[in-house]
Amino acid sequence: MSQQQISLPAKLINGGIAGIVGVTCVFPIDLAKTRLQNQRRGQQVYKSMMDCLVKTVRSEGYFGMYRGAAVNLTLVTPEKAIKLAANDFFRQHLSKDGKGLTVFKEMLAGCGAGMCQVIVTTPMEMLKIQLQDAGRLAQQQKPVMMSPSKIVATNAVLSRSYNSGTVVSTPRAVSATQIAKELLHTQGIQGLYKGLGATLMRDVPFSIVYFPLFANLNNLGRPSPEESSPFYWAFLSGCAAGSAAAVAVNPCDVVKTRLQSLNKGSSEETYDGVVDCVSKIMRKEGPSAFLKGAGCRALVIAPLFGIAQVMYFAGVGEFILDNSPLNLLSA
Repeated sequence: MSQQQISLPAKLINGGIAGIVGVTCVFPIDLAKTRLQNQRRGQQVYKSMMDCLVKTVRSEGYFGMYRGAAVNLTLVTPEKAIKLAANDFFRQHLSKDGKGLTVFKEMLAGCGAGMCQVIVTTPMEMLKIQLQDAGRLAQQQKPVMMSPSKIVATNAVLSRSYNSGTVVSTPRAVSATQIAKELLHTQGIQGLYKGLGATLMRDVPFSIVYFPLFANLNNLGRPSPEESSPFYWAFLSGCAAGSAAAVAVNPCDVVKTRLQSLNKGSSEETYDGVVDCVSKIMRKEGPSAFLKGAGCRALVIAPLFGIAQVMYFAGVGEFILDNSPLNLLSA
């Protein structure tokens, strides 16, 4: 099945299902990545990904590893749907007479897809990071009992800018919905879009690297120009391209995570923007700090995009549309 034959509703369904399946499988690793990236020198709570997961289970229970997963599962469907559909849209419009795209045009298509997805990615990451990092902050201070669906935060923490640096000692349980409402009430829609610049710095280069790399790797597995590559090759191509792109943009992901973290530990520095964040990390923690969580991120992205491409090229969306009333949408 060629990409040109796939309808837009089918692309959205493929991307959405792939996102849900992928996030469910790899979310604990993503939580470890966030906590490792937010650690400062001399304040390490976790030594490695496995150490982070073990300590999380011991202190917060099994479902502690899925803290913030509800936000991701809710918003990953439109995010992945937009990303995959936008890339396909730009690829089709940049191609001429069905001819193959040059690498430069493939990169342009990926750039367009990355810019489109941040509409959903930024608020999703903003809320997810607060939920994921709560356990690390609790470990640094005196641990507070938390239910699996809640985080420890305060009104003052939620209402301040990420660069104010205020630390509050009296905690209360807050859900992701309450965080969103508080940010909207105190800061407006821009409160949910803190770190937008850093998110663009991460997602646009990621898409520029990922989509051309995947397309070329996937083409190597095609038996003939008229046939698609087999499922396993699409999966492996998605994993390889996703891992390479994830590691390449990991420094931007570290900066984004630091900027979007509303709550800070007692002696953790605050940042006044991307340039200030990069400068302080380089000066206080060294270049290696920009690779924090790189292994975790590669392990998260590889299966996530491998599953996404298999769903996309296997035609799951077409099957659903052809066997349900939704097929009216693709008519």
